[in-house]
Amino acid sequence: MKPIVLTFASFFVTVLSFAQQGTLYTKDDKAIFDKYASYIEPFCDQPMEKVMEKTAEFFLGTPYVAHTLEMTPGETFVINLREMDCVTFMENVIALSLTAKSGELSFDKFMDELRKMRYRNGNIDDYASRLHYTTDWFYENEKRGLVKNISACLGGVKETRKINFMSAHRDAYRQLETDDAMWWKIKTMEDTINKRGGFYYLPKKEIAKAVPQIPHMSIIAFTTSTEGLDVSHVVFAYRQGDKLTFIHASSTEGKVVIDEKTLADYCNSQESCTGIMVVKVNDR
Repeated sequence: MKPIVLTFASFFVTVLSFAQQGTLYTKDDKAIFDKYASYIEPFCDQPMEKVMEKTAEFFLGTPYVAHTLEMTPGETFVINLREMDCVTFMENVIALSLTAKSGELSFDKFMDELRKMRYRNGNIDDYASRLHYTTDWFYENEKRGLVKNISACLGGVKETRKINFMSAHRDAYRQLETDDAMWWKIKTMEDTINKRGGFYYLPKKEIAKAVPQIPHMSIIAFTTSTEGLDVSHVVFAYRQGDKLTFIHASSTEGKVVIDEKTLADYCNSQESCTGIMVVKVNDR
């Protein structure tokens, strides 16, 4: 999730893609969805966490690629099932699982679910309409009943630090570097987030104690001490017997993996990690 200055090289993927009504995907993305639909059909009547588990496992070995949403100069709705970062892995797994549970196992339904969770009020207006900060993503999707943030219930404490990483590092974002109007929109969005009064998280020393209460396939967001930023990485909690590990798109491994580390071990191995947020995806 670390931002870097982007180039326009990836823009040329559009030559092989569908870019209808501001939506971008390739024929390979559609083929992967069709393969997924056949794979998940026997599990569609299972509880949401089981459907999510099978969906996440479907993508094991999928390449990790950062910044896959930054494919065009403007804001385009990008669907990419071929390669993912930690956030797009999270979104794809949830959107596909919702589609499987809906009884309408279609690519159009999947795109609709993905759009509604990725953009504020489900509307693709511009770069600022995308939910860039994880805490903002959680807040907006909890409002619409998709998820439930249980961090406070698990004994979390409140973090009230100022969130402003994007506006403070505009040179790291192609869309903000020279566009003052868009920079202002992002800053206004950050101000709105900060007016909410912070967010709850479990400090790293409390993670191990909370493990028995962390639901299988809940979203885990690793909070960070990086100034202006809320979260550095997102994963799904993954239970293997009595051990709670996690499944994620790993930049270190270069692919989607089931990690061998526990949540506490991973957080302790990251100097900037302060703890975790725990967010449950509601059943449908």
